Amino acid sequence: MIEAVRAWADWLIRSISFGLRTALSWLGLGLRQIGRWLRAPFGLAFRGWLGAPLWGKLVVVALLLPWVLGYLNFFWSAATLRGYDPEYPSGLGIEARVAAPRAPLPAAEGAAAQCGTSFIVAAAIDLLDFEVNQNGWLPSNPLYKLGLFGVPWERTRFFDNKAAFQLGVHRAVARTAIELADTLGRERGTSEIDADLGSARSGVQFDVGTWYFNPFSPRPFGPTTATPTYYRNALASLRRYQERLGACQAGFDVRADNLLQFIDRIASDIGATTATLMERAEASNAGWFDMRADDNFMFAKGQLYAYWGILTGTRADFAEIVDSRELSAIWDNLDQHLRRAVALDPLIISNGSEDGFVFPSHLETLGFYALRARSNLVEIRTVLER
Repeated sequence: MIEAVRAWADWLIRSISFGLRTALSWLGLGLRQIGRWLRAPFGLAFRGWLGAPLWGKLVVVALLLPWVLGYLNFFWSAATLRGYDPEYPSGLGIEARVAAPRAPLPAAEGAAAQCGTSFIVAAAIDLLDFEVNQNGWLPSNPLYKLGLFGVPWERTRFFDNKAAFQLGVHRAVARTAIELADTLGRERGTSEIDADLGSARSGVQFDVGTWYFNPFSPRPFGPTTATPTYYRNALASLRRYQERLGACQAGFDVRADNLLQFIDRIASDIGATTATLMERAEASNAGWFDMRADDNFMFAKGQLYAYWGILTGTRADFAEIVDSRELSAIWDNLDQHLRRAVALDPLIISNGSEDGFVFPSHLETLGFYALRARSNLVEIRTVLER
């Protein structure tokens, strides 16, 4: 009996081994054949290149060189976020604050009047400069829009995270520019919109995907003005406004109801993004193989990255109200949750199940911190409403 069982086990092992060897052999043959098919057009092109006259080679080089250089520039631009600093709010100079925005500063006799400037505006300036000067604006890059052999980069694991992050930052900056123009930069909401703030608002609201020529989209074919130019103009407008604010020539209305409205808008914006994260987390648990999870994650991270600096500036601009309403403890919790959200940096973004062991759910982790930050904002709004 024992010998029969042993013989059966040996036969089973040999059968499984033979099956695996056969399957791997066929897989290897298939991969080699696919490799031949992929190499064939390149081999044909290379042989044609070798047999072409000199003028033909020069024509081919002239046609291919712009594409090669363009893709090299695209890969270099999409590879990393240059100037990314999770601690950038500490560089806004808030510790040197001496007065609220538009509040007069002590000046020597005969000297020009000086007023406090806005740290909300300083954060928006820093973020816009980060997006279009320190980094190339990827969403309007034609090679980004062209995708991988026609497949949008968003549906792959490659070269789309930076664009998603930039779009998240842009969402927060655009929201801030709207509130600056419509509410914060106007005296009790009845004065005219500041010209520079109005220009900045229009600039950052421009379409995110326009390049100089747009043959494959409904945007103007061209030649036209590309998106980064509008954002740089908005950046210049914000800088002019900040300079005028420091010279007591622009308005900034530091009132509790303005702070309440601004906080409410940001809470709604973060809430919408959190809902998107949760929808994606519930729609798939493919782990590392969810090709859209990284876009949702990086968009939300970019938005929270921007709002961390903007809300740090908000706390400084409205410091007197924050102190008088005893909001410091709540705001400290808000800072902590935003800091933890921005610090999340997984090597591979995974969208696994809630109790996954091998494939965690990074979307739900980021969504947790985003929801906590939104809850803090709602607490601040509730205190301001009393």
